[in-house]
Amino acid sequence: SRDAEGSWFRSLFVHKVDPRKDAHSNLLSKKETSNLYKIQFHNVKPECLETYNKLTEEVLPKLHSDPDYPCDLVGNWNTWYGEQDQAVHLWRFSGGYPALTDCMSKLRQNKEYLDFRKERSRMLLSRRNQLLLEFSFWNEPRPRQGPNIYELRSYKLKPGTMIEWGNNWARAIKYRQENQEAVGGFFSQIGELYVVHHLWAYRDLQSREETRNAAWRKRGWDENVYYTVPLIRTMESRIMIPLKISPLQ
Repeated sequence: SRDAEGSWFRSLFVHKVDPRKDAHSNLLSKKETSNLYKIQFHNVKPECLETYNKLTEEVLPKLHSDPDYPCDLVGNWNTWYGEQDQAVHLWRFSGGYPALTDCMSKLRQNKEYLDFRKERSRMLLSRRNQLLLEFSFWNEPRPRQGPNIYELRSYKLKPGTMIEWGNNWARAIKYRQENQEAVGGFFSQIGELYVVHHLWAYRDLQSREETRNAAWRKRGWDENVYYTVPLIRTMESRIMIPLKISPLQ
């Protein structure tokens, strides 16, 4: 069809990353920063969630008020729709792996943190984390005023497809910027690999539906879906509510 021919012709002029030249972590991440992110998932005992939130909101701000603590709190949430009784935390380490090492070393010497971690562990069923890099073409997460709900869309990709995913989303992200809903995009480096996280913000569920439907009316968005769906093994959507201490409200 004429549209298909036009799409093919336009693709000739889009810069693509050559996956043979370097590791995808170097090709797809931001060159101007050395930020490393950690995302943490806590599955909390249902009867302990309120106490867990209260303890978290009391202790974490104190830790991050220390100027020698080389880590920024990006966001803290409870999952509303998705896996229940779950807390999700996102941190930024400005300075990459050396900053992470420095931070962990200081925490091991911090009695308040060790007591907090011990008390918190009694409330958890399980926990897991990942170290992430941010895609170069996504926004960097910045504090924002609320009220908002957040959607964390997590994609497990087929091994070897991260470059292709990045090439398609580098073109597609422009279709999802009008309402400033794009908060951040990340891919895993340590933990479960070939995992992508896209973080979005909406006023409410109705706004989410309207924003997502509007993308389908823009020529080019359907092409991104067409080319990226075959790269996905599984995908998950969480709707999350920020905690009081979260910089992303």
